[in-house]
Amino acid sequence: MIKQSDKSDIALRLEQLYARAELFFKRSFPRPLLTYRRSGKHAGTAFLQQNRINLHPTLFAHNREAYFTDVIPHEVSHLLVYRLYGRVKPHGKEWQAMMSEVFECQPNTRHSFDLAPLQLNTVDYRCECGPVALSIRRHNAVVRGKRQYLCRQCRTTLTPLVD
Repeated sequence: MIKQSDKSDIALRLEQLYARAELFFKRSFPRPLLTYRRSGKHAGTAFLQQNRINLHPTLFAHNREAYFTDVIPHEVSHLLVYRLYGRVKPHGKEWQAMMSEVFECQPNTRHSFDLAPLQLNTVDYRCECGPVALSIRRHNAVVRGKRQYLCRQCRTTLTPLVD
């Protein structure tokens, strides 16, 4: 649960970002709806057509400062890019420019938050560079023969660890 004071701080940060974008682009933008729901490992999600941002309350509680410096600008950038350019690559040149030129943030596409507070159920897999934890959803897709996953570092197919 996000405290009311945190919601106020988030709303203020959102307003600061939109004011900055409006000065930069010399036009106004509608403010998004904010929701706070658990969403797997995602720190935040932008729903483009709904003009809505969802923030993960547990990850927020453990990474408050990073939300204000990175996550909220990241999600706002998605919404603004959609308003300005329509459907483009989610982390393409328009989004990267929004992050770096308008908000002066690093255009990082993934967070590196500790996921232990989420208490996610995972299954251990391996690759050439070491162990990898896959979510139950992904593990079930592998078991059913629907998917294979590659390690992000060594690009080899992940295989389940056998006890």
